[in-house]
Amino acid sequence: QVQFVESGGGLVQSGGSLRLSCAASTITSSILAWAWYRQAPGKQRELVAVITSGGITTYADSVKGRFTISRDNAKTTLYLEMNSLRSEDTAVYYCNLAPWTEGSWGQGTQVTVSS
Repeated sequence: QVQFVESGGGLVQSGGSLRLSCAASTITSSILAWAWYRQAPGKQRELVAVITSGGITTYADSVKGRFTISRDNAKTTLYLEMNSLRSEDTAVYYCNLAPWTEGSWGQGTQVTVSS
């Protein structure tokens, strides 16, 4: 079962940018789709962005036009480029398969946007 390790989070001012990374424990060429999720305090985990094995991307309406999901050619690292960050983007960000696999959740990486 593939495991993920997220990194790149931090504290940023509103309007700023961050780039998150997610390292997979195995080559993910067999994965049909993987994704970034986030969970804000007191809220349910939500899907942020998805990328398929064919490179097709989809985004939550709340991040469309501001976030970009991508992966490296070796398909072992997933990225999330986040621009024009808002306070409502504050959350712990996770990567996982799409749909998610319960046993593959990592520790996540905290993103805090100050207004």
